[in-house]
Amino acid sequence: MREMQRLSGRLVIAAVFVLLAFCQAAAPAQKILIPMDLKQTDHLKAYGIAYWALTKNIEVDWLLNYRSGSFMIDGLASVSAECRVRGVAFEELTGAAAATIYSVVQAEDNNMDAVRLEKAPKIAVYVTPNALPWDDAVTLVMDYAEIPYDKIWDTEVLADKLNDYDWLHLHHEDFTGQYGKFYASFSTAPWYVEQQVMYEKKAKELGFKKVSDMKKAVVEKVKSYIGAGGFMFAMCSATDTYDIALAAKNTDICDVMYDGDPQDPDAQKRLDFSQCLAFENFTLEKNPLRYEYSDIDIPASDMVATLNPETDYFTLFEFSAKYDPVPTMLTQNHANIIKGFLGQTTNFKKSLIKKSVTILAEKDGTEEVRYIHGNFGRGTFTFYGGHDPEDYQHAVGDPPTDLALHKNSPGYRLILNNILFPAAKKKQQKT
Repeated sequence: MREMQRLSGRLVIAAVFVLLAFCQAAAPAQKILIPMDLKQTDHLKAYGIAYWALTKNIEVDWLLNYRSGSFMIDGLASVSAECRVRGVAFEELTGAAAATIYSVVQAEDNNMDAVRLEKAPKIAVYVTPNALPWDDAVTLVMDYAEIPYDKIWDTEVLADKLNDYDWLHLHHEDFTGQYGKFYASFSTAPWYVEQQVMYEKKAKELGFKKVSDMKKAVVEKVKSYIGAGGFMFAMCSATDTYDIALAAKNTDICDVMYDGDPQDPDAQKRLDFSQCLAFENFTLEKNPLRYEYSDIDIPASDMVATLNPETDYFTLFEFSAKYDPVPTMLTQNHANIIKGFLGQTTNFKKSLIKKSVTILAEKDGTEEVRYIHGNFGRGTFTFYGGHDPEDYQHAVGDPPTDLALHKNSPGYRLILNNILFPAAKKKQQKT
């Protein structure tokens, strides 16, 4: 009889455990974790999910340094459905499991932190009307990740339309007015002739005598935008030519084939480095036929034939998530050693970078700095050398990179870190 009672009691206990397990399994997820480590099936589209959630007023936390910068999102059925549609790996968590992760992230002995993303930043991309849609790594990855943006050019910038945006991207624009210094190689090419005609027409339309004068006005507008609290991200030649144009605001650095008259022979002496955001004490490349603007770019463009893609890598720096959240956000990745890629401006010479600028990535043991960040006024700027993280030597006329073949690209992730960075603006100010 007693054996029957014991057996009956055990069966009841077992049934309770089964019922509890069933209830727990059937309970809706409280949170959804989008891991950003090697378990992620599509790192690039994962950023698109975070951006999409913000547009729907769904809570998103960026878990800095937790599983390579994962996202924690409210556990709504719409979120999990969107992840499935876009092919993004996710994990559904109970409230207790999510609380455990937050506890780990916020522990004082872990280099991690949680940053609340508050709104989807409105994005502008500075691009010429005739630009090929795939010839810019940032627009390429935003299209792939399904992150919306507007295209603007000189007319909109000079009309103060930047004030409508939280984030601005500049890519391979030449802000010095020298048409990319492509004259020696492409001066008779139809696309080059068309570009020069278009630029000169636009300058006259906007009341400028020269294209270089128009570009100087544009860089000043962008500088004011940053100073007022804007976020600017630049790649390739839009990095060094931007600062060169700021420094040359009171001199002419363009030769006759670019603006119709010779360059100022004292142009180097007339540069005002105090106007620059990131660089100082650089030396201009005065040869109008050399495909280089200054000695900021390293290695110089005519030295790329000596480089070996198999050994060209750069290393991301590590920062304190709790005390340096901004550079930590900008360097989130599932790899800290990343393969290099060329551009008209590939890297920045370390000795020419202002001391106030934070270096985010460099090529170990060299003067070559790949990725930098700094503050100006109430806003920030980030410069990333190179043209396309998955096309080692992108040439004029090359076909677009198919990001479906590079959905876990660590080089492209650095771009997307910058796109989400303004979403955490208020949190940064509190830190």
